[in-house]
Amino acid sequence: MAAETRCMMSSATVASRRLAWRTSGAALAMLAFTASAFAQTQSNAASPASAAYPSRPIRLLVPMAAGAGTDIGARILSTKLAEAILQQVVVDNRAGASGIVGAELAARAAPDGHTLMIVTISHSVSPSLHKKLPYDIVKDFSPVSLLIEYPFLLNVHPSLPVKSVNDLIALAKAKPGQYNYASNGVGGGAYLCAELLKSMAGIKLTHVPYKSTAAAITGTVGGETGVAFYSASATLAHVKAGRFRALAMTGKKRSPSFPDLPTVAEAANLPGYEVSGWTGLVAPAGTPKPIITRLHGELARILQIADVKEKLAVIDFEPVGNTPEEFGAFIKQQMAKWAKVLKEAGAKAE
Repeated sequence: MAAETRCMMSSATVASRRLAWRTSGAALAMLAFTASAFAQTQSNAASPASAAYPSRPIRLLVPMAAGAGTDIGARILSTKLAEAILQQVVVDNRAGASGIVGAELAARAAPDGHTLMIVTISHSVSPSLHKKLPYDIVKDFSPVSLLIEYPFLLNVHPSLPVKSVNDLIALAKAKPGQYNYASNGVGGGAYLCAELLKSMAGIKLTHVPYKSTAAAITGTVGGETGVAFYSASATLAHVKAGRFRALAMTGKKRSPSFPDLPTVAEAANLPGYEVSGWTGLVAPAGTPKPIITRLHGELARILQIADVKEKLAVIDFEPVGNTPEEFGAFIKQQMAKWAKVLKEAGAKAE
């Protein structure tokens, strides 16, 4: 009996010790978890990127005049972004020098996500036109997303005896340099469209620069220039009124707004001809990655909202919303593409 009692006591002692070990192990594990969570909390609290963002209204620099197609698109998106982040997004139009004025301001801003900038095709062209810029479009900015793409229309004045892109090419080849095209200046979208066509089709057209897109359109409507490339939003009314004859779209595919118009590439058998205007968003270099990630996520979602897509479609804008890495690669690709075209054209800043 004594032996049996000793055996029972021994078993109880073992069970008690095992329970103690388990309890101790659980306590240690809980202590380690608590310490780790506390350390993570302290780390997050110390990180400016993880603090409440945004803590004040966001300034959105738009380096072109109010009312332009890009400005309209920026305002559509900024309204929705403000709703999503519960802060004002104030559009600040800083037109001048093909976007250089606005870009210089943005490059000097604090990298805290409270100053953002719209960039366009002009920003990928400026490095090839200017020996010295007050900023570096790659080094001084953090890409957020390519927001919008849109094609241009190849228009001619109704007095020109052409009904197609091939007719225009044949006319230009028959009389080299006798026909001219309008643009809003060297390096603008209209200029790039025309110079790429000249290069790929082997034709000569004389460039007539104007101080603005509105002035260039007025010149073409008045017959001062015979050929011009404009966005659909800028010329739709003139095409419908018969003041312009639209021949083709410059994008990689046909536009839903003009389903019967071919692309320049298909109409003239010029594979590789493609010019799209575009709008993207960047922040000053050094902006914390969590802020970039949040902005991209919000904008990618906003671009898929039905009423946003409908509003953009009215001005022939197509939503994109790619990643910051993809947008960064896109900017570099655009810089390389237009550097080649501008060199061949002998382009110089005005």
